[in-house]
Amino acid sequence: MRHQLLGQGLDRLPHAVLLVGPPGVGKTAFSEQLAELLLCESISAALSGCGECQACRWLAAGNHPDFRRIAPEGDDDAEEGAGEKAKKRSASIIRIEQIRELEAFVFTGSHRAGNRVVLITEAEAMHGPTANALLKILEEPPSSVYFILVSTRSKSLLPTLRSRCRVIPFTTPDTTAATAWLRNAGLEKQAKRYLDLAGGAPMRVAQWQEQGQLAPIDALVDSLIAPVADPLALAARWDGLLKGDGMFRLENLVEGVQRWLFDLAQERMAGEVRYHGGWPRPKGIEKLDPEALLAAWRELQPFRRSARHPLNQLLFLESLAAHFLRALRPVGT
Repeated sequence: MRHQLLGQGLDRLPHAVLLVGPPGVGKTAFSEQLAELLLCESISAALSGCGECQACRWLAAGNHPDFRRIAPEGDDDAEEGAGEKAKKRSASIIRIEQIRELEAFVFTGSHRAGNRVVLITEAEAMHGPTANALLKILEEPPSSVYFILVSTRSKSLLPTLRSRCRVIPFTTPDTTAATAWLRNAGLEKQAKRYLDLAGGAPMRVAQWQEQGQLAPIDALVDSLIAPVADPLALAARWDGLLKGDGMFRLENLVEGVQRWLFDLAQERMAGEVRYHGGWPRPKGIEKLDPEALLAAWRELQPFRRSARHPLNQLLFLESLAAHFLRALRPVGT
């Protein structure tokens, strides 16, 4: 990836690049390294930031005057007069004001007489007017300004915006390389197990480890392998997982239940699993109805949409548990 973009030297780098690919494959980490390289005042022969010069230290501290980072944030107007639900919905967009504020930055001279860099993460969070505002800035940017966009859903971006950027695709690494990377990162045990669950994305697994999510993930899967028959008891067990010290959230739990149902259905129909190959298989899979499993998997889609703001978490979990246990009824019962 690095050679693809920098193989012809920094002088040939496009002034707008779009890094695309699934979550957890290193897009954001690479974008930050590229920003450091563009701002560094003592670039190494290997084309990497030195990490020691004044510019690199400012960037690391988050106060470089020639760097702007744009990410989804809340709508101030919503915070003033809207309810809690509106505030949470507004927190997932890049506002047009964030882009318009870039105009003064882009068309004003550099503070360090060097490059200026704009990094936009989750670029798919720009709505049409916001993307059009960025497009106008990209039409004739100064030669010393670089835009780095990162997206997991590049098809959600305006085609005209994509056409202004050089698209750099990121893919999941092969299993051997990803497993070795995780072991080097300190995840000695069950690296392959979590890698399958993360869809082959090693940095997503590393993030789970950093956020204290691995133990709750294990506990959730244990509760799915041999679930209690009472939905109230199962919901209470899940509620206990969510009250831990890590960053395991309700939306993570719903995703985990849904993926388990998907694997059960796939195992019944094709004899293989996608996400949980590293865990013991539950007993009695041959008695399950694959159509009921898939129906339950589909029924959990609304749960995923409302998981970030349930009206009552325990009632939400009880309903989720009821849907899950109903899908596990043997054929003919």
